[in-house]
Amino acid sequence: MKRYVSVWFRFLKADWYVLREPALRDIPFVLGRTEQGRGVVVAANEVAQLQGIDAGMTIADARALLPGIKVLEDPLELENRLLQRIAVWAIRFTPITAVDTPDGIVLDATGCTHLWGGDHPYLKEIYQRFSSKGYNVRLAMADTPGAARSVARFAASAGVVESGRHIQAMYSLPPEALRLEPEVTEKLHKLGLHTIGQCIRMPLPVLRRRLGADAIKRLNQALGIEEELLKPVVPPVEYEERLPCPELITTATGIEIALKDLLRRLCSRLQKEQKGLRALCFRGYRADGETVELAIQTNRPSHHAAHLFSLFMPRLATIAPEPGIELFSLMATGVGINVAAQAALWNGDAGLVDLQVSELIDRAAGRIGRNRIFRYCPMENHWPELSFGKASSFEEMVMGNWRNDVQRPILMLTPPEPITVTAPVPDYPPMSFRYKGTLHTIQRADGPERIEQQWWMQEGAHRDYYRVEDAEGKRYWIFRLGHYEEAGARQWFLHGFFA
Repeated sequence: MKRYVSVWFRFLKADWYVLREPALRDIPFVLGRTEQGRGVVVAANEVAQLQGIDAGMTIADARALLPGIKVLEDPLELENRLLQRIAVWAIRFTPITAVDTPDGIVLDATGCTHLWGGDHPYLKEIYQRFSSKGYNVRLAMADTPGAARSVARFAASAGVVESGRHIQAMYSLPPEALRLEPEVTEKLHKLGLHTIGQCIRMPLPVLRRRLGADAIKRLNQALGIEEELLKPVVPPVEYEERLPCPELITTATGIEIALKDLLRRLCSRLQKEQKGLRALCFRGYRADGETVELAIQTNRPSHHAAHLFSLFMPRLATIAPEPGIELFSLMATGVGINVAAQAALWNGDAGLVDLQVSELIDRAAGRIGRNRIFRYCPMENHWPELSFGKASSFEEMVMGNWRNDVQRPILMLTPPEPITVTAPVPDYPPMSFRYKGTLHTIQRADGPERIEQQWWMQEGAHRDYYRVEDAEGKRYWIFRLGHYEEAGARQWFLHGFFA
């Protein structure tokens, strides 16, 4: 059964001003705005309302009633900014929170209340948290957002409406509780319909004809006949695990225990569905309203909890838990189909499919950055620079095979860099070469291997490649461009380094 909580901030902006200036708590004040050349009261605090001052009154009339009243300027869009921040803060109670303009928020509490011991403790906890921050609130829980909203604002006593009894709870409430337009509620009162119960007993075609489709929609949503979709301030993810903390967590050990527990639960859930994690966000909600978080990525879907924890571990020390974390959340921001892993490292042609290779890449990416790790795939081209290319992802399908009949360096320079070579003629390997000011004396050499240009695609001289080893045992791939005897063609280049 769906359960929703409506939080009504009775003096939203006034309470916010009191939080900023505690001295305003016990004095009457109003928030004013200039409209059509005159000052109008937009909101008043509880002390001022007890003196008969309320929204809509002119500031002149308010001062006539209470000469010493304090008038503060009302910032535009303050309600929306406040409600957005409050709704984001309230995510610690449920993943789905939505703004309910102009003075409330709605929480989808479905499946959440048992973490606090039931509906009543859940509602009590929310009330105490808002009250401790200085907000004057009324709360209600019901089976529909409309019913919870109506009871919170218009019932004699708000609170938990037992499941299945939301219609009875709204029976005696005025039609204003349905969020109808003022002219619609005025028309209902003229018709003698002063409660929602009286509206329910009226034939639906009669109500639709007199009030319009929007009024019927509001009524049906409150009754649960038609679903009311909430617009979450933070879009929920499909896979998320949450861990409320009975006591505030302030230690690194406590954070590690929470992360391991969340990983175990989330990985177990995904394993049953034959899925794995590609991206994870670990978030902690602090008692001061701030959040701290860490995010990781994997190069292939994984539900190996120990490996995922090892990716978080190097950065766990960066989390600042003070004054204490009250809720942990682990969200899967990227999920993929999990492929069965190979049993042994470097066994056969497993490559990136091998689980150990994949996890090794994840650990390296966590230390040096994912943007510094590349995968190269063979291309169907014999010209060295064009015989390979960067893959768009670690899982890109390879269309060709690496050539095994020729030796190629691990690292190739693009473009090849010019070098100065001492070499006999005509086709003997070079005796030495100078690269970046360093002279390399060649001890061993193999070649030449001639590679011709692709005449149908590009023009230019051929290349004669040599694999050479210097006195320090370092091996290089160098080439001469064109024939040695050609005038002006005695150009040598370093193209790569062997392991």
